[in-house]
Amino acid sequence: MKTIKGVNDFVIRFANVNGTGSASANNMFAKAIFRMGIPVSPKNIFPSNIQGLPTWYEVRINDQGYTGRRGGVDAVVCMNPQSMAKDIRDLESGGYCVYDNTKPLDLRMMRDDIHFIGLPLTEICRSEYTQARQRQLFKNVIYVGALAALLDIEFGVLKDLVGEQFKGKEKLIAPNIHALELGYQYAREHYKCPLGIRVERRNVVGDRILMEGNAALALGAVYGGATVAGWYPITPSTSVVEEFEKYCGRLRIDPGSGQKKFAIAQAEDELAAIGLAIGACWNGARAFTATSGPGLSLMSEFLGLAYFAEVPVVLFDIQRAGPSTGMPTRTQQSDVLAAAYASHGDTKHVLLFPATPRECFDMGAFSFDLADRLQTPVIVLSDLDLG
Repeated sequence: MKTIKGVNDFVIRFANVNGTGSASANNMFAKAIFRMGIPVSPKNIFPSNIQGLPTWYEVRINDQGYTGRRGGVDAVVCMNPQSMAKDIRDLESGGYCVYDNTKPLDLRMMRDDIHFIGLPLTEICRSEYTQARQRQLFKNVIYVGALAALLDIEFGVLKDLVGEQFKGKEKLIAPNIHALELGYQYAREHYKCPLGIRVERRNVVGDRILMEGNAALALGAVYGGATVAGWYPITPSTSVVEEFEKYCGRLRIDPGSGQKKFAIAQAEDELAAIGLAIGACWNGARAFTATSGPGLSLMSEFLGLAYFAEVPVVLFDIQRAGPSTGMPTRTQQSDVLAAAYASHGDTKHVLLFPATPRECFDMGAFSFDLADRLQTPVIVLSDLDLG
């Protein structure tokens, strides 16, 4: 049988059920490889619902720095019976399929040109945990531990990440490390480790950090002097303000008094959100709001007010496809013209277009300086994939 082989050059896909807590475990996997000095590019593909539908997390590992998505999947972690048939079909010949073999795999899904790696995840969770939610959450951590053995990820790096993730919640550190060890030991005892595809420590990353575009925008806003955010939640922009609040909690606290030197107000709708930001700017603060396409439509009238009143408000628009039904978790650069001429005639707004998370940070900070210099609204147009 053909076997895919490679060091620091493969694509792995995680197929999960939305709402099962898999995101943090999958993110830990990507961060661990990044901490080993290897460039990675994770991509979260999620449905437009709260819980229950299939979700995928695809990671490209390449020590030459090629991190754009490419065709083909070399390994897949099948945790969702609903999408398993398709996930196995998408696997390259000679690839690796990791699945929960507590129950036998449907023979109709079998392929004789790929390697099946069964882990009794449900069985392990039943024997180790009594609560249903614990079983659901730790199943994800266990398969990350197994992948550490199968792909030669340094276990110490994973332990450090657990310690960082649960800093201040020390009671959670030991159970998560134990779950990692359960998967790691099972894989070492039952399979030849590492597989044909594996990772090996490099020094390619340098002093770079792994960050999403939305978090970079939020940090840029802090560095740009923003102290006020008026917002209304909308996918996929919500995490901009969430991250802004997190960074302000570290960087916008008076060291003497402990008093907060920032204000974040969740409004009743998008109109009120930008109204709050414009009002804060009118009173001398640097302020912003964040939204997506439908919110931009609602904010057009207030953007016109800010334009003609020369109010230097900043708007972060994380673009998506379509309105609220069906497509808000798909990416599209759909708001360019709507943003350029927002309002009702005779307006031409300043637009910034970041292409990387680094540019999100740079333009996030620069947008506030530019708005103050020009005394006009500035709109930063990111999108779901970048955010």
